This record gives sequence, C-alpha cells and structure tokens, in this order.
Amino acid sequence: MSAPVTTLTGGCYCGAVRYEAAGEPRLRAQCHCRECQYITGGGPNYFMMMPVEGFRYVRGEPASFTRSDIDKPVTRQFCGTCGTHLATRLPDFPALVLKVGGLDDPSAFGGPQAAIYLVDRQPFHPVPEGLAQFERTP
Repeated sequence: MSAPVTTLTGGCYCGAVRYEAAGEPRLRAQCHCRECQYITGGGPNYFMMMPVEGFRYVRGEPASFTRSDIDKPVTRQFCGTCGTHLATRLPDFPALVLKVGGLDDPSAFGGPQAAIYLVDRQPFHPVPEGLAQFERTP
C-alpha cells in the first residue's frame, strides 16, 4: 500500500491566484541568495521543493519574470495584482520552489532542513543552530 499524497493549498495575498501542490516535499530550506533577498524585502526566503507534476494553479494565472541576462535563469511566478511571490520554476528540473508565505497553513512547512546560498548571507540573517549549511546548493 502506498503512502497518502500530501496536498498543500495556497495563493496570493489578494486571493486572485490560488494553487494546489500535491506530493511530498523533496527539500525544505531557507535561501540566502541575493535574488531571494530582493523578493523577501531583505531576509532569507523559506521554500519547499515540490514535484512539478503535482502543482497546478486552480484560480487565476500568475505573472512571470525570467531574467534574460544570465545563463539558465529561473522563472519566478507571482500575483500580478498584489505581488505575492508564489513559486519559482527551474529549467529542466522536475521540482519547483514553492514559497512558504503563500501556503494557507504555513506551519505545514515544519521548518527548514538546510540553509543554502550562505555565500550571500547578510549578518542579520538567522540560521538555526545545527541546520545543514551550504555556500551554494547541496
């Protein structure tokens, strides 16, 4: 018998965009990269890597942004009305980065397993003691 599939729900601050994410998180982490600092307003970004095949928008469509000046850019998806960042899609990768702030129940995150991109960490960014730490990605 297979284990039940977790389904997370969430959306943006104004309610225009809603999603469902089915499957088990592959990684729960905090990211300190400079790009995430822009998105969060200066702090680390908390996220879960979720299977692409289990993710779908159920109301509205997000706006997207992909940088054109770097190799293998990610596509960031957010509400075009209120600006809430929802997900990041990585090129040729079977998981997407689901932002914890958009979850209906953020406690489902359960806490990070790792801190990544510490190369860009600011002195005021907390990293819990004992957390796996990586200068870039694991």
